[in-house]
Amino acid sequence: MDRGTVGSAQSGRLLVEVREEGPSAVVTPAGELDHHTADLLREPLEDCLAKGFKRLVIDCSGLEFCDSTGLNVLLGARLKAEAAGGGVHLAGMQPVVARVFEITGADAVFTVHDTIEEALADDSA
Repeated sequence: MDRGTVGSAQSGRLLVEVREEGPSAVVTPAGELDHHTADLLREPLEDCLAKGFKRLVIDCSGLEFCDSTGLNVLLGARLKAEAAGGGVHLAGMQPVVARVFEITGADAVFTVHDTIEEALADDSA
């Protein structure tokens, strides 16, 4: 499998790493995803889609916080990926982040996996 690192971005509160894993772009945000850091995730997601990745796997295991702005970044990426015939898979959400998705109902529109391995093994878009 191709496991090439595509890039990374960082601020004091959010680090985002991107790597290729077969047909998927694996995006790993770590830290706090909020109004002040949302662009650090939005830009790599848009870059992945622009490079032709239709399937985005977001490794949420290092995400400590997500507010509505962060949620909107993920929802926007989902819409763009689905328009291209793909999708966004979320994996390894911490309870505090999973709660935001439950409260807003966003967990119903994403494919959510317990682990990154499960997300990568899922062969749906």
